[in-house]
Amino acid sequence: MECLTCLNLSGERRISPAPFIYEGEHWVVDHAYPTTHAGWLVILPKRHVEALHELTLEEYQERAEIEYKLVQAMRGYDSVQKEYTMCFAEGEGFHHVHIHVVPRPFDLAPELKGPRVFGFLQVDAEHAIQAPELTAFCEDFKRRLAALG
Repeated sequence: MECLTCLNLSGERRISPAPFIYEGEHWVVDHAYPTTHAGWLVILPKRHVEALHELTLEEYQERAEIEYKLVQAMRGYDSVQKEYTMCFAEGEGFHHVHIHVVPRPFDLAPELKGPRVFGFLQVDAEHAIQAPELTAFCEDFKRRLAALG
């Protein structure tokens, strides 16, 4: 089966029209796409892994630091009440481990709370955040991360 995450990481077939937000030794942070929800980030291991138990201690340590910084940067947006994190790696073409980090706004509709937040990903590219807006968001978020040190 074709791994869409590996194709995305190699640049062969990018998923998001925006640039990566972060690139570390073991992980990359990208913006989920297509979506109508700005800030839906995905932490991706650079190597192909299909289960969390396959990660090394070094990979876990780097991921913890990245995830901490992501939620701290999200906290800087006035609309964000809290953050959701999820890892399933079960979707067709997406068995590569990936961790979703999603800002949960104060005004989130009840029908999108909890795991139903994935409704934000049930959109085609035509109705999703457009590339210029998404790129501007990712560049702003990258600056917020850099300011955290």
